[in-house]
Amino acid sequence: QVQLVESGGGLVQAGGSLRLSCAASGRTLSSFIIGWFRQAPGKERSFVAHISRNGGRTNIADSVLGRFTISRDNAKNTVYLQMNNLKPEDTADYYCAASNYYGFADKISDYAYWGQGTQVTVSS
Repeated sequence: QVQLVESGGGLVQAGGSLRLSCAASGRTLSSFIIGWFRQAPGKERSFVAHISRNGGRTNIADSVLGRFTISRDNAKNTVYLQMNNLKPEDTADYYCAASNYYGFADKISDYAYWGQGTQVTVSS
């Protein structure tokens, strides 16, 4: 089992940047694909990005492509989501999750372990 803790959320103006972190304990993070999802008020949780175990492959949702990047530092047992040029529609709770899958994992059901989330609010 692995425990995930997100941090780095907050309030930012449109056009600003935030970097979210997902720190793991319990098991080595390099054992998992790590994904980021978000859930806006009144909406379903949706896929944002994921990264392969060694960081060599990433997938980014079309809605944030070109603005968000995902990276990982397995030595620090941490995955990051760099969010640039933030828009009000990026306002949501952001969750990191760990998957035992191999390959593409963009569905909630692909992920076995979840953090508690961190809130991101983008003001216009």
